[in-house]
Amino acid sequence: MLFRAKWVVLWSLWAARLAWLPTPPVRVSNGWLRGSVGPDGSYAQYLGIPYATVLNRFQAPGPEPTWDGVFEAVDENIRCRQPIYLEATSTSGQEDCLILNVYTPLNKPLDKPLPVMVFIHGGGYHQYSGSRMVFGPDYLVNKDIVLVTINYRLNIQGFLCLGIKEAPGNVGMKDQVAALKWVKKNMRVFGGDPDNVTIFGESAGGSSVSFHLLSPMSKGLFHKAITQSGSSLSAWAFQYNPVYLASLLAKKMGLDSQDPYELYKYFMNKSDTDLVVTRVPRKEGNVIISEILYTPCVEPIIEGEEPFLTELPYDLLLKGEFSKVPILIGSNSQEGILFTGMDEQIDKVVFEKALPKDLVFASEQERRKVADRAKLLYMGEDEVSVKTKAKLSKLYGEPYFNYPVLEETELLMRSNDQSVYSYLFEYNGRRNILKNRQSSDLRDMPGATHADELFYLFRLDFVPSLFETDMIEKMTTMWTNFAKYGNPTPEVSELLPVKWPAVRPDDQRSFHIDKQLNTLPLWYNETLLFWKEVYSKYRRKKIIR
Repeated sequence: MLFRAKWVVLWSLWAARLAWLPTPPVRVSNGWLRGSVGPDGSYAQYLGIPYATVLNRFQAPGPEPTWDGVFEAVDENIRCRQPIYLEATSTSGQEDCLILNVYTPLNKPLDKPLPVMVFIHGGGYHQYSGSRMVFGPDYLVNKDIVLVTINYRLNIQGFLCLGIKEAPGNVGMKDQVAALKWVKKNMRVFGGDPDNVTIFGESAGGSSVSFHLLSPMSKGLFHKAITQSGSSLSAWAFQYNPVYLASLLAKKMGLDSQDPYELYKYFMNKSDTDLVVTRVPRKEGNVIISEILYTPCVEPIIEGEEPFLTELPYDLLLKGEFSKVPILIGSNSQEGILFTGMDEQIDKVVFEKALPKDLVFASEQERRKVADRAKLLYMGEDEVSVKTKAKLSKLYGEPYFNYPVLEETELLMRSNDQSVYSYLFEYNGRRNILKNRQSSDLRDMPGATHADELFYLFRLDFVPSLFETDMIEKMTTMWTNFAKYGNPTPEVSELLPVKWPAVRPDDQRSFHIDKQLNTLPLWYNETLLFWKEVYSKYRRKKIIR
């Protein structure tokens, strides 16, 4: 009987973690809402809060919805329309998907509001969401910050850029702006400080942060920025010829036209599912990253429409026309491992065809010369094949992720009167979830691949800490220190024994995050300097309308 009683008590304690323990109702600009206590009892969570509405496909979001009574913010089972990759003809999500989650500590100090961190998820602008299943708040919220994660429209629904009033472009970015406006209006209700908001994101979320730095529409909605493995200068993150790219999708569906109005009418008559599951095949010889097509763009000035971006990102950064806030920016040492592991056409990759799309050459001879030099640097005497994918992975990483992040860092540092902090994440531990899923030849490489750092910032549902509490503590402390103070290491400690220096013209160093913390030169290897030289000569400087 005693054993049975103990079992009942233990079962009850476990079940209590799954039960909905409601919070007191709070009033936001939409109306009253009620959340629930997080599973460990240390924070309150408000899930699936609608921050805006989708009134018209391909157009900016409408106002936030309002309601009578109390909205039960306990279910986040909403994502924006996206493909289910295991089922080529299926999608998940819905069109009206503009929700956010708020997490706030229950033991927060009462004397002043807490810093707010708004996370923008990645996924190549065509997949994922801000779900707590992947971006669990536990590690960050326990550092006395309020965390917000958001959804925004994806793929062609979020990034059809036709340059006409019916589809001006960048509505996915305008969704993010609407979320930031909601945060500014409502954070005090959750104990957060609307005058101390840090935006941060990874991959497409990182490039989104970079675009917010450049956009007049976002100005004043945040006070610090963290950019992880993404940049507005990344070749995959920007559309130089958006009408043409839209026409490729239409052609695959049955319409051969580059007329913006014809394309708009055609897409409007297609279902969400048709728009999402139809894929434009990549050109033979290119890398898998080239399949990312529908991303932010430069918008023409249209009467009655507020544009998100009207000039090329490089031009704005070069002129110093961006929000002057403290910035933390960096990437991972082996970004390309993830994409090499995903690419089923790796043995068909040709360096000449795989050069980033934001390079323009006066002749095919020049293109071949650059491609041959890149191949020698990365492959030596080896040929491209499945057996040499470890070497090839650098091509998937450095020009698409590491180089643009470093170029942006240098441009930001030149014109920003606030501190810019650079990092390289190279730690290889048990929570490098994405790298550890790769084949042994990739898994055994030193360093961290794309998105590996996220698992030291966020709790992943059903995955324990895997004895990585030290690196989790380091990463969350540095990130939340930056949100609180604008400095990731305001003082040295036993946990963080090395000071993280800001990048300066006379001291260009990155913070090296590995088993030991130290610094290294901003441009830390020969191949990154090669891409710096290539881009100085061949960077694309014009968009095509």
